[in-house]
Amino acid sequence: MHFDLAQSRFVQTDLRPDAPAVVAAERTLSWRELQQAALAWCDAAIAHGIARDVPVIVRGHKEADFFVAMTGALMLGAPFVPIDTVYPDERMRRIARALGASVYFDARRASFDRFDWAGEGEPAPDRAQALREKNLAYVLFTSGTTGEPKGVQIGRESVQSLAEWMAADFGLGAAPVFLNQAPFSFDLSMYEVFGTLSSGGAIVMMSRAASLPGAAFIDKLALARVSAWVSTPSFAQQQLLDPRFAQAALPALNTFLFCGEMLPVSLARRLRARFPGARIINTYGPTEATVAATWIVVDDAVLAAHPERLPIGFARRGGEVFVEGGELCIAGPYVMRGYLNRADLNATRMFSREGERAFRTGDVGSVDADGLLFCHGRIDDQVKLHGYRIELAEIDAALAAMPGGVHAAAVPLRRTDGTVARIVAFVETGANDLRGAQLALPGDWRVRLGERLPPYMIPSELIPCRMLPLTVNAKIDRARLADDYLHSMTDTLVRSHGR
Repeated sequence: MHFDLAQSRFVQTDLRPDAPAVVAAERTLSWRELQQAALAWCDAAIAHGIARDVPVIVRGHKEADFFVAMTGALMLGAPFVPIDTVYPDERMRRIARALGASVYFDARRASFDRFDWAGEGEPAPDRAQALREKNLAYVLFTSGTTGEPKGVQIGRESVQSLAEWMAADFGLGAAPVFLNQAPFSFDLSMYEVFGTLSSGGAIVMMSRAASLPGAAFIDKLALARVSAWVSTPSFAQQQLLDPRFAQAALPALNTFLFCGEMLPVSLARRLRARFPGARIINTYGPTEATVAATWIVVDDAVLAAHPERLPIGFARRGGEVFVEGGELCIAGPYVMRGYLNRADLNATRMFSREGERAFRTGDVGSVDADGLLFCHGRIDDQVKLHGYRIELAEIDAALAAMPGGVHAAAVPLRRTDGTVARIVAFVETGANDLRGAQLALPGDWRVRLGERLPPYMIPSELIPCRMLPLTVNAKIDRARLADDYLHSMTDTLVRSHGR
């Protein structure tokens, strides 16, 4: 039994109907139960004015009813708009105003609620209106440079393309069991959503609290027989702190599927050692390209050929990825339909290439003689120090490629006017007591880095930390590291003056 994305309905309903489809903390749903729950959700949604092309906000974290709601919305032809509970109410109100939404589905209470816009200067509409863009699967809001979330409109043809690509090239096997730990408001999770629905597999939803490194997390994955690990590289890096995170404890795990960040060579090597029977798939792509646009299987040959920086691979089937003016661009049916109500952004970021939608990513890229693509970071993530433009990810990669390579993050320390004063690097040690922590790097690390980096890119100091902090979307939180450094310096000054 599975969900046909083209027909928006459950099919083969007599095939494994009692197999698990959704595994959540509060309950597990079989495929038959998922179908029944989704049909009941549709009835409730229709009663609250949700219909085809009318967006429905779904708010929650890792409840089974969150998945039920997304499935039901696909059945109705209503684009779902996922919002994790970690985001404040004000963000949801801004998104609701952009959509013209009057109600939302609260997955925690499994019920619809009206927006209370009292005091907001304008009342919520009596009934939600259909979007101008038709036949969308979902609208996912990303952070905007102006502070206003940007609504990325993904068509149903794009998610169909995603599912077909996963089935054709990822080698996940029949009825894969996906780890889902990324919030549904992070597009990485759409791998698991549409991979589960289209394959007839299962999604194992792990909350933020349940995903902390340790025996409890591993035991739950082993019990569910998770076969496909989906995460950012940083999330997997954290799990390596637990020696049980290995093939022996997770025998069913046969695939690592990464996206959202650059995959460090050092991490890929350690995973190859811990999980010799698993494939490592490195993918790249922005939210605007329906999760990812390139892919490569990172095996021993790839690691040997690229000992310093891994490629992001080749364009996925049905599309094109190319470099134009040093910027990675994507074209194909999986490119978004445009930003919601943002004609200004659409005019600058979107274009047409041989009849296909195309998108300028804002990522610095290159292509080698073999056609392999590389991503070198964000154009707008560059920092400037002493007049030089610096890619922080390049410093991370240089530290990871040294003897005893480490998981590290270069962090710019800024003056009050926003300019960069210097760059430091935090190095993950895994040690609880940092006072005696030893960095797994040679004592002449500055000299070694100087063989790979120009002098102005070498960090002024290396700072040990047990574990690099992550953002909500499990990416390295450089802003928090900078704050931690400044607070520690302030505390040191206070203590010294106190003496």
